[in-house]
Amino acid sequence: MVKKILVPVDGSKTSLKAATFAVDLARQLGASIIALSVIDKRLFMGGTTVPSKVAKEMVEPVEDYLKEVTEEYLEDVRKLCQKNKVTFRTLTKMGYPVAEIIKEAKRAEADMIVMGSHGRSALSATVLGSVSYGVIHHDKSVPVLIVRD
Repeated sequence: MVKKILVPVDGSKTSLKAATFAVDLARQLGASIIALSVIDKRLFMGGTTVPSKVAKEMVEPVEDYLKEVTEEYLEDVRKLCQKNKVTFRTLTKMGYPVAEIIKEAKRAEADMIVMGSHGRSALSATVLGSVSYGVIHHDKSVPVLIVRD
């Protein structure tokens, strides 16, 4: 029985389409939604080394901005859940998206992950590092439903 659905969101149309599907499914099943937005840690890894004092001064405003942006993504899911009277909670994590999605699914004991995919082929997804492809192939313990654009 599906009681908790994890929905990773990234602000894309496909992500919102997946969230809409997940909220409707949760409403029908009496399940709750866990909306997760991951700030990709790779955004902060540059090829040059900057003194730590300067780096901290530069990184903190960028990190704050990215947190604000992820809150906007999560707000879309909040509105969907409230409109459909679905119980929900939202989370923002920083890390590698595939790893954070899998880790949160296990931690929250999610029964399903519903996420968007841009419809790339498996070969293309491997080359491009698609998050949905990574989740499907790195975790076999939680069912993953992919919503394509």
